[in-house]
Amino acid sequence: MKNNSYILLTFLFLSFAVNAQDKTVSPVDHVSTLVGTQSVHNLSNGNTYPAIARPWGMNFWSPQTGKMGDGWMYTYTAEKIRGFKQTHQPSPWINDYGQFSIMPVTGKIVYKEDERASWFSHKSEIAKPHYYSVYLADFDITTEITATERAAHFQITFPKNDQSSIVIDAFDKGSYIKIIPSENKIIGYTTKNSGGVPENFKNYFVLVFDKPFETKYTWNDKGLAKDQLEIKDDHSGAVVGFKTNKGEKVNVRVASSFISFEQAEQNLKAELKNMPFEKVVAESKNAWNTTLGKVKAEGGTDEQLNTFYSCLYRTVCFPQKLYELEASGKIVHYSPYNGKVLDGYMYGGTGFWDTFRALYPLLNLVYPSINKEMQQALINDYKEGGFLPEWSSPGLRDCMVGNNSASIVAEAYLKGLRGYDINTLYDALQHGANNEGPNATGRKGVEYYNTLGYVPYDVKINENAARTLEYAYDDFAIWKLAKALNRPATEIAQYEKRMMNYKNLFNPEFKLMSGRNKDGSFTKNFNPFKWGDAFTEGNSWHYSWSVFHDIQGLINLMGGEKAFTDKLDEVFSLPPTFDDSYYGGVIHEIREMQIMNMGQYAHGNQPIQHVIYLYNYAGQPWKTQYWSREVMNRLYKPTPDGYCGDEDNGQTSAWYVFSSMGFYPVCPASDEYVLGAPLFKKVTVSLENGKQIVIKADKNSAENKYVQEFKLNQKVYDKNYINHFDLQKGAELDFNMINAPNKNRGATKASYPYSYSK
Repeated sequence: MKNNSYILLTFLFLSFAVNAQDKTVSPVDHVSTLVGTQSVHNLSNGNTYPAIARPWGMNFWSPQTGKMGDGWMYTYTAEKIRGFKQTHQPSPWINDYGQFSIMPVTGKIVYKEDERASWFSHKSEIAKPHYYSVYLADFDITTEITATERAAHFQITFPKNDQSSIVIDAFDKGSYIKIIPSENKIIGYTTKNSGGVPENFKNYFVLVFDKPFETKYTWNDKGLAKDQLEIKDDHSGAVVGFKTNKGEKVNVRVASSFISFEQAEQNLKAELKNMPFEKVVAESKNAWNTTLGKVKAEGGTDEQLNTFYSCLYRTVCFPQKLYELEASGKIVHYSPYNGKVLDGYMYGGTGFWDTFRALYPLLNLVYPSINKEMQQALINDYKEGGFLPEWSSPGLRDCMVGNNSASIVAEAYLKGLRGYDINTLYDALQHGANNEGPNATGRKGVEYYNTLGYVPYDVKINENAARTLEYAYDDFAIWKLAKALNRPATEIAQYEKRMMNYKNLFNPEFKLMSGRNKDGSFTKNFNPFKWGDAFTEGNSWHYSWSVFHDIQGLINLMGGEKAFTDKLDEVFSLPPTFDDSYYGGVIHEIREMQIMNMGQYAHGNQPIQHVIYLYNYAGQPWKTQYWSREVMNRLYKPTPDGYCGDEDNGQTSAWYVFSSMGFYPVCPASDEYVLGAPLFKKVTVSLENGKQIVIKADKNSAENKYVQEFKLNQKVYDKNYINHFDLQKGAELDFNMINAPNKNRGATKASYPYSYSK
């Protein structure tokens, strides 16, 4: 008996060991799409939603807890789900377009969003990029969703019921629905949007069910239309129903198109075919693992790995592919600029004010082929819209400041992307730099900027100092590209002169940037803690460092390296004082700075995110190492409240991805990354050219956060930066980590990163 028990226990142990080995944890297993969803208007912990999608997919899907039209479509603290929505929303502040929802119900037919809403629990919810599942308690229904780039597959498990139904809500502001019982099909379109679309905008959709309809109704805000299979109204919808047995699964395949019903059918046919649900899930999981697997992080805690891959997931969501493939394979798109169907690529859903800083540098390093498509799409943006977008969703949106499309275009070419019409894009940069366009395009205040060298404070142009500082960096990007394209010397010199315009805002009394009047005087009663006004969603303490291309020039203005580093130290040591008078109240960005216990360092908004790395320009790289680790440890978690502000289209996540690898693109249009200190013991980046970047930090730990010695390709390397093209050749980066700062390494000017004045 004892021997038999021993054999049985041994067998069970071996079986467990084999099964454990089979269950390899893949990158997507570390991702939670709920990270950042516990947000409200006055405090953002990410302002995300749990997207079911493919990387850069045209259509995302999300459970919807908010009411129709509410940008906060899913809030973690909500108790009920109203539907499952197709979405293209890049941010709750920008809101959505191309949206409609599906909601299964049982019993009495309910179709209005409040009446059909069901209680749910996160304990009965699985939220992954490739698969979502939730139990709808009021209806005893489990809904599962997976997606392709332009289609989705629902698998809905019903109880035994004589009236199980599925509600389709095409939303208000103009919609259309038609039920086709002979084909178990529903088609329709929605026009609901938040701007940035032509008058003929429609999102066409098609749904195919694997179960015949026993009941079928259309509806509008007046009620059900029992004998009407087609309806066009301000707010249209449909309900189809059938009897179900306990545990019966009903499959719904759905796709949409911005072009036509026929193209929606083509998208459905091409991407879903008749694949079973499980196969679509497996293919989606593989697509995510292929994309996320380009960066392999090892030697961290589960929390760190979950945070890393949840951040990496966010970096490959936006901008979305807005192009479609005809049956022949031809690439076409509906133009959000002129309403025509045209050839070629189209992307939308990103604000360059945010994403030029780290998101696009990450694309250029790890996913350059995708950015090449985006560059080709920018050519179409310019040809169809007259300007490059600064915020697109899907077309031009009037949001934020700057002319940072210049950085997006210049960086891609300067870092080696080829095979597209760079000359047309350069023309677009020239046009944007010298003209004011609609909806945040071009440069507001351009005539002042080009003549005075700054946008004045007293000419009724808001956020003027922020505009000036960003225009100066954008001019640097254009200057770099102009030189690479061998443009005329006078043209090159023009941008070289303008990129130094940042100096015109340096207020010597405060040794910070401030607004400046048209007559040359600085603004009276200057308060460096005042948010907004001359700056954008920040104050002078945040924006004074926005001289990405010439930190040495800024150091010189401040009075040398000691004065510069003392000022940097103050960012973290000052109390979180603020003046909100410009806004008339505390905006969420202010609150997020105030509660993080990092002084004036407002990581939750983008303008200051590079500042930690500036110690490398003044001989104190150990402070970069300290503060980057502090921010990674304290301000990022793989939880619903896991961000410290808006996770804007991957930018805040890209900061974490770069920082955890041990370097960051302070000046994207240069070819350098500024060193920090890695978070993991090992990270391997598989480049598209077949080479690898292997980052090693064997002694890394919570205590060992400082760099004693750094080796590049097994040779001691004393610079505070690494070169993009050296990494592209394949590289080994070895960080020897210790628990105390090495104040000698990287402390001489020969080690400092690029500055124009250097």
